Amino acid sequence: MTALAENLERLEAEIVEACRRAGRPRAEIELMAVTKTCPAAVVAEAAALGLALFGENRVQEFGGKALHAAALRSACGNEEIRVHLIGHLQSNKSQRAVELFDGIDSLDSLRLAERLNEAAGKLGKRLPVLIEVKLSTEESKAGLDPSSLEATQLLERLPELGNLQLRGLMTIGPFDVSDAETRACFRSLREWRDRWAAAYSRLEFGVLSMGMSGDFGLAIEEGATRIRVGTALFGARQAAMERD
Repeated sequence: MTALAENLERLEAEIVEACRRAGRPRAEIELMAVTKTCPAAVVAEAAALGLALFGENRVQEFGGKALHAAALRSACGNEEIRVHLIGHLQSNKSQRAVELFDGIDSLDSLRLAERLNEAAGKLGKRLPVLIEVKLSTEESKAGLDPSSLEATQLLERLPELGNLQLRGLMTIGPFDVSDAETRACFRSLREWRDRWAAAYSRLEFGVLSMGMSGDFGLAIEEGATRIRVGTALFGARQAAMERD
């Protein structure tokens, strides 16, 4: 058994235990493998182990791997494989991002939504997106302030952007804080989801993407439907470059 296979087995056991604590079935939790900084061969190995959802942080980095979702699907014989962008996206890279990725999980402005909608239209594509919500006070965090006018404008406009398909929300928990603070962040995302789902019935909010290698257990207990895990799968060398 390879190191990655062992890590995946250990991670699965931890996910199952978190689900047990939360009283939730394992099937409710989607595991996204965060493959930023991983070479193409490692991504292919992960796909061969049965992982089907991958997260990348940068348009240029993933483009340089020359191992796109179509190639993974073909090599593994798994049509369910998808690769999503989870890092901040500049609007001037929208066209390339839509070409490369099966979904954009870091939508954080109306301008970006309009650019993605235009790019997806040119490619005849209906693009799944998540709104990235900023619930941490850390200045380094990206995302949309949920109480802002921008958030309201985006939610009101999204039904008209027919090449985009809103699937839900994403957030990044605060670093180096107590479990209580992390849990409060995740709970807040769930509460915003519930509020917006009631107010914007034409939009879909089924996905709650929250929780990473160090806090996915708390996220599962607070209602996450998707967790994003890199270091726990691929090792600490990723953490030296950028936390995940």
